Amino acid sequence: MKPTLSESIINNIGAKVQNNELDNIDLLIIIESCGRFLNLKTISEYAKYSSLDYNSVKARIKSGALESCEIFGVKFVVEND
Repeated sequence: MKPTLSESIINNIGAKVQNNELDNIDLLIIIESCGRFLNLKTISEYAKYSSLDYNSVKARIKSGALESCEIFGVKFVVEND
């Protein structure tokens, strides 16, 4: 079975790390770029940006009005429409 595009990208990054073609700074740049593509904001950042309070944002996430994800134990609002 052919790997998905995301699996191919992850495998390629892993191979580049093992071959010392990518270092920690490169990986951080990739992570930051993905965060920008997704327009990730912490709940606090999103609340401030949207002139909402923290609990209103959490309620919108819970109701499904906002998409969120958790990365390394930190919850982010995903807003890349």
